[in-house]
Amino acid sequence: MSEPTLTPGAARALHLAAQGMLQARRARVTRADVLAAIRRMGVLQIDTISVVARSPYLVLWSRLGDYEPAWLEQLLAEGKLFEYWAHEACFIPIEDYGLYRHRMLDTDPLGWKSHASFVRDNAEQIERVLEHIRVKGPTRAADFERTDGKSGGWWEWKPEKRSLEALFTAGKVMVARRHNFHRVYDLAERVLPGWHDSQAPAMDTVRREFVLRAVKALGLAKAAWIPDYHRTRPPHLAPQALADEGLLLRARVEGWREPVFVHTEHAGLLAAAAEGRLNPTVTSLLSPFDPIVWDRRRALELFGFDYRLECYTPLDKRRYGYFTLPLLRRGQLIGRVDAKAHRAARMFELKSVALEPGVRVSQRLLADLAGAVARCARWHGCPAIEVVRTAPEDVAGPLRAMLAVPQQAAVQAL
Repeated sequence: MSEPTLTPGAARALHLAAQGMLQARRARVTRADVLAAIRRMGVLQIDTISVVARSPYLVLWSRLGDYEPAWLEQLLAEGKLFEYWAHEACFIPIEDYGLYRHRMLDTDPLGWKSHASFVRDNAEQIERVLEHIRVKGPTRAADFERTDGKSGGWWEWKPEKRSLEALFTAGKVMVARRHNFHRVYDLAERVLPGWHDSQAPAMDTVRREFVLRAVKALGLAKAAWIPDYHRTRPPHLAPQALADEGLLLRARVEGWREPVFVHTEHAGLLAAAAEGRLNPTVTSLLSPFDPIVWDRRRALELFGFDYRLECYTPLDKRRYGYFTLPLLRRGQLIGRVDAKAHRAARMFELKSVALEPGVRVSQRLLADLAGAVARCARWHGCPAIEVVRTAPEDVAGPLRAMLAVPQQAAVQAL
């Protein structure tokens, strides 16, 4: 059987379709849609930076449009999601708990996340924290008073906080809910009653499932892209072995030497992509931790987009800004926006809008960009939008003019 061949544009369309980012959503969003979006991605990465909306909220907004952020915490509290180390710290559908149980039972491959040296040197401290939860119930790190006189910075967590994180990584406690986005921990057996390790799948099954789920979430994948999605460790199962079993399909992308793999459940999407029938229409700002861009190599190979998050880069070495949001437009990543939501002032600031070299600026492109920014600002409760600078510079004037139109009218005009 011949392998379908995709153009690079069709490959991007297939990827976006699998991620729920091919076309704008029209139906009103429900809480069930939030859970469905997470299940489609497989994992929803957590990050606490809130220059704009915190990343998990923004990833969902990019796919769903306006929705109620509290639904995410409600799904966690109801036990439909759990938190653990996947790509990084992530919200994960609860039905996938067994796939991650092996990481909890053998934390050494998790590196610094395992808190191995702290665990070795502080067994009594960790046991005291565990007993505190056992007796007093759900617990936050803030419930323990700091007594060592340190500031509490990222690498100066108080012992109880480090104990909680070590217990979380080892699977002895779970995040029962979040309060103001702060974790509330409880014993794993109380958060997930009825679980027994005899239910955990064998490692061979786990490896197979992670390959299948990564390929399904990505829409199409080179073999080299697959381990990053769930941050799996060697030995890796070759996707060709699953293709030989009929669980994955093979295809080609024009100009690429390696084949790509597609989940059999996406056979219809693959055929549509090969025939040029997938038409990306979404224009949206993306979180830096969106699955579409979190793998820098994949974003470069698939979109030709060289992306680096610069919030950890010294100020004088930043090229684009502290927290740049990739700009997805109609199947291409065309630039990045350094934005900040000034919620008290109800103002959404575009510190920088930088389009990629070679992007042709047109009225339609500017209308798409203005519409995406206006929708994002409205969702943040920031009706005023300020454009500080753009590259190229002559984009600033027309963009400001479009954003000066009342938001509802601007959105309807698209």
